[in-house]
Amino acid sequence: MSVVTETRLIAPHGGTLVDRTGERPADVEQLEVVTLTSRELSDLDMIASGALSPLEGFMGREDYDSVLDGMRLRGGLPWALPVCLAVDAAPAGDRVALADKTGRLYAVLEVDESYEYDKEREAQQTFRTTDDAHPGVARLYEQKLLYLAGRVTVFERAAPSFPELAKDPADTRAEFAERGWHRVVGFQTRNPIHRAHEYLTKVALEMVDGLLIHPLVGETKSDDVPAATRVECYRVLLDGYYPAERVVLSSFPATMRYAGPREAIWHAICRKNYGCSHFIVGRDHAGVGEYYGTYDAQLIFDEFEPHELDIEPMFFEHSFWCRACGSMASAKTCPHGSEQHVFLSGTKVRELLGAGELPPEEFSRPEVAEVLIEAYRS
Repeated sequence: MSVVTETRLIAPHGGTLVDRTGERPADVEQLEVVTLTSRELSDLDMIASGALSPLEGFMGREDYDSVLDGMRLRGGLPWALPVCLAVDAAPAGDRVALADKTGRLYAVLEVDESYEYDKEREAQQTFRTTDDAHPGVARLYEQKLLYLAGRVTVFERAAPSFPELAKDPADTRAEFAERGWHRVVGFQTRNPIHRAHEYLTKVALEMVDGLLIHPLVGETKSDDVPAATRVECYRVLLDGYYPAERVVLSSFPATMRYAGPREAIWHAICRKNYGCSHFIVGRDHAGVGEYYGTYDAQLIFDEFEPHELDIEPMFFEHSFWCRACGSMASAKTCPHGSEQHVFLSGTKVRELLGAGELPPEEFSRPEVAEVLIEAYRS
């Protein structure tokens, strides 16, 4: 099951946009049931929509090993993160039903294989650490002991967190085509957009036809800004400061892995499936703590041949407001010392918001800060 992409847009990863939706089998209630975690359910829905093209199901051992060791599927196509389903034991039959923790059924998986895996190996290869203080490593260590592989058919989609923003890859591609875009830059975020992010997205927009602001709305760390608050920040910012005819706001249903460099590659490939020809990679993309270097998520793109990923990364350094320049700038464009730069740590911003105080306008638009202050009050 696949659909042909529009010729003016970048081709999906692997050439065709996967569609693993289908009819509910008559015998599904009689099948053995595998219960998915929230991350696995998110992955399942992204497989169904084609966001994880060319994957048609959860990975088998050959793909898994190839991705861990070389960031490629077994056929050689670039791919950076394992997409796997963990189970306690191999199923008895050749098909299983997939359900959430409430027992609601979503899909059927055709069993190809089940296999053991080494959690520490996966942690080291994926996250560059085996430290269980890393949230991605901690989640991995809590997983069940086997992986179950096979193609899926999804007959019921998971309910989206923000239905009005939920656009599948086929939907964004259709919207880009209708607008006449073929060069589209994607922006991944799990944080509110402050002036620095606004600056780099607008610089990128100068070079393409349109911008996809694509906030991740799946599960994140408990201390990240809640998705509902972030989405409201995006709305007020777009209403006041971006040209509506050049920007699409849509939700990205993935769960955060916090895999830093590898996740940057994975995020880029996913946005390619949504129709983006370019992808913004800033400082510490998908990072957490001190596990990754500031620009490791940019350097990892050098491990692929030029244009091998097809989607083009756009690298940005940390940006700031410079009082001497009187504008947003970065170390590449500003000759002045740090005493001229308006920079606030995350801790300082939270202190200001918690006290009901607006951060400097050079750091955050007041409309965005007001949304954050209200969220802190409540």
